[in-house]
Amino acid sequence: MARSSKKGPYIDEKLLKKILRQKQIGKNEPIKTWARASQIAPDFVGHTLMIHNGKHFISVLIVEGMVGHRLGEFSPTRTFRGHGKVVAREISKT
Repeated sequence: MARSSKKGPYIDEKLLKKILRQKQIGKNEPIKTWARASQIAPDFVGHTLMIHNGKHFISVLIVEGMVGHRLGEFSPTRTFRGHGKVVAREISKT
């Protein structure tokens, strides 16, 4: 279900303040964040965020194509190790 257009997009306030502060100073250090539900605003483009996936922080460089998506989409929480492997069975002759 989409968020009401009256409310606008959900952007974490603390994260937005940190991004704007970095733009003002001119630094581009990675910012750690746990706000996976926050949408990516156009102000985030060009910054590096370290998004928590539940165990580690994944470093993500924000580009224009990511605007409008959620931060959590770019930090997977599960590791896919493939489907079941086919194991060759030995046929015994008795």
